[in-house]
Amino acid sequence: MAAPTTSAAAGPARRPSAARRALDAIDERMGIRALEYPVPEHANNLGWSLGALTAISFFILLATGIYIAQWYNPMPELANQSVRDIMTQVWLGAFARGLHFWAAQAMFVLALLHMLRVFLHASYKRPREGNWVVGAAMLLLAFLAVFTGTVLKWDQEGFEALSHNLDVAGVLGGLGVWFSTDLAANVPIILRLYTAHAVILPGLIFTLFVLHALLVKRHKISDHPAIAHPEVEEPAPFTEHLKRASAYGLVLLGVLTILSVLVPPVLGPTPVEGIETTRPLWMFWWFFPFEQWFGVPSVAAAIAALFGLIFLVPFLDRSPRRRWQERKVSMTIAAVLFVLLVAISVYVWINNPFGH
Repeated sequence: MAAPTTSAAAGPARRPSAARRALDAIDERMGIRALEYPVPEHANNLGWSLGALTAISFFILLATGIYIAQWYNPMPELANQSVRDIMTQVWLGAFARGLHFWAAQAMFVLALLHMLRVFLHASYKRPREGNWVVGAAMLLLAFLAVFTGTVLKWDQEGFEALSHNLDVAGVLGGLGVWFSTDLAANVPIILRLYTAHAVILPGLIFTLFVLHALLVKRHKISDHPAIAHPEVEEPAPFTEHLKRASAYGLVLLGVLTILSVLVPPVLGPTPVEGIETTRPLWMFWWFFPFEQWFGVPSVAAAIAALFGLIFLVPFLDRSPRRRWQERKVSMTIAAVLFVLLVAISVYVWINNPFGH
């Protein structure tokens, strides 16, 4: 007598649940399972999750920005008062604005730390040079987003920040026309900066974020230079990496929430032209004193030099070595730059005692 076939012995196939069928149908059309590509174990720690935390900060910014934008008025004569109304008359308005402010600080800090981690482990080397450039562009856009957000509250700090910006735009001539009043004399520049802050910059950042993620998937997460035999690591699906990053993200959200409640951002009165009484946000300190030392053109030169150097990192460091101990020239230049930025920050802190 013939033995029963395997399928017959196993019985009828069990029909997938409705939830599983729905997920399969979505995956067939959207390719969600593409997120299950393998991720090495070393990429699940906090240091290698800084990029994901930067993205989480960005999405917090989007959510809070959409909320407070419903009541913000970008006209110069009403901008400051509209922010004040958001803080005093809108349900959760003060909290949303505080969370927006601190998420912006977090995004910039986390982006810097993420790029520092990538630099220390030389994860930008071939074939990942392009992704470093994409990341550097996102850092520059984040810098511009913080600047435009500072102007939009239209208090003395925002007004002085815009004044410095207009001075630099004037030095750049045609290259700086977008940042000046010459582009559209009948449109207030604060309205144009609002468009940049709410639409242009977030759109560009999100587009580059998608490209950044696709390049990571294409080239895979780089090996850890301190792990001699990376093949022995047990990879896990990227979805597992997302779970761990989400856990870090919840901690980040908790910290930002506490800061929003205990240290809300200051809003000054409407600006007075012709005086300078504020100290800019800390990320502008690196360029702030150059105008005093060398004149307005030096501010543009300093910004171009710093970000230009960041963009060029993978093309200046072409050696195959990845351990930081073996990259003496790169690490020395980075250390000198770090000390220089700290020294300038201390100088601004001491010589410009008026905070925002």
